[in-house]
Amino acid sequence: MSLPEKFVERTLCEWGEVEGRALCVALDSDSPIAVRINPDKTTTDITSLSQLSIDQRVSWCNTGYYLTERPAFTFDSDFHAGAYYVQEPSSQFVEYLLQHVEMRGARILDMCAAPGGKTTLYASLVGAKGLVVANEIDRRRAQVLADNVRKWGTGNVVVTLGDSSSWGESTGWFDVVAVDAPCSGEGMFRKDPQARTEWSEGNVKLCATRQDTILRDAWQALRAGGTLIYSTCTFNRTEDEGSLERMLEWAGDAVVEAQNIVTDPAWGIVCGRVGAFQTFRFFPHRTCGEGFFAAVARKSFDTGEPERIPKSRNTTISAVNKSIETELRRWITEPDQFTFGLVGDTCYGWPTEQFEKVRLLSEKKTVIYSGVAMGQLFKGVLKPDPALAFAVGLHREALPVTELSSEQTLRFLRRQDIDASQLAEGMNLIIARGRALGFAKRIGNRVNNLYPNSLRILKND
Repeated sequence: MSLPEKFVERTLCEWGEVEGRALCVALDSDSPIAVRINPDKTTTDITSLSQLSIDQRVSWCNTGYYLTERPAFTFDSDFHAGAYYVQEPSSQFVEYLLQHVEMRGARILDMCAAPGGKTTLYASLVGAKGLVVANEIDRRRAQVLADNVRKWGTGNVVVTLGDSSSWGESTGWFDVVAVDAPCSGEGMFRKDPQARTEWSEGNVKLCATRQDTILRDAWQALRAGGTLIYSTCTFNRTEDEGSLERMLEWAGDAVVEAQNIVTDPAWGIVCGRVGAFQTFRFFPHRTCGEGFFAAVARKSFDTGEPERIPKSRNTTISAVNKSIETELRRWITEPDQFTFGLVGDTCYGWPTEQFEKVRLLSEKKTVIYSGVAMGQLFKGVLKPDPALAFAVGLHREALPVTELSSEQTLRFLRRQDIDASQLAEGMNLIIARGRALGFAKRIGNRVNNLYPNSLRILKND
């Protein structure tokens, strides 16, 4: 499918004949393939990911790697275990943007978060003492986001549903606010042919208007001295530099420069400035990645805005009694670092450092998922939630562990019957290649496969 004619005209006008033609040619070439490993589930010895043909590291991301070829991710148990995330290399650059920010223990708002690539990256960066709030306006996309957060397993993410205006009320609450803005998607023309059919000049203008609104709300949520990241996967100036220029018109001197970020010229990133914003543009004919635009700046310490989140009105998390807590503690390797509670009839665990903040958010926002869903209690015994298998802090000695062969693993991931003879009687943790995938319960000669229906493999080959 050819590039939209109006897009080509605009590109040649904005970037010139030579640069514009080179960009258009590159958009008809093959896309690079990259992953980002989960540092809590994959050591620096990436050879343990034997299904991946690792080529070289992504220069601007400590856990990013290019692949020499695209594997069948659907049939790789490591992918289902959350050992890595398939993420376009240019978008991994947000880690590099935060190199001068104290990330361990930080509070981050990922304002347009689905499907979760950047969310899971932030979750690894902030650690157990930090908190990532991942917001999405579309419920279906929010559910996909929640699934990816569960598989990542860090337990320090709150997935919320709502538009950006709900965060404009939360003045100065976040150390970092990241806006990966909904855009016209020109940077995806190479990777996703459908993006070409959906592009129009009218959509560019519509996206720019939405971006202006989201940036206003994002700015309100950012604390004084905090860092704002703005990014799109598009090329045009209206949605990129233009959005920043329009923001500076109303934000003025409250936007100040962040500490300077130096890139290696060999990476091919086009660096620039828009007022206080330092900008970074990825062209596919210059860099090994898709089209991407990113900018960073800080909020002045002189804004004088107090930290404020609207008072809560509803209680959504209930305390657990001592007997329930005792049962839950045995499932966690470091239970003293966790606080446990009930949401409805499901038990959850949250890192204690962030529990009060999670509780506050849960009472004010529409929370789709947070912490680690541990499961439900029956006669004092936990029936584990599938999410608990993915949790980094799962204590494997809490129940029998069964390692499956490649064939049996695929049967488990398809939610089919698996061989009962390998399992101990009762509940089992199912692992493959040493990584946890879920639970199964043996009852005599049959097995209840408890892998989530929403995650099961549907492809046959």
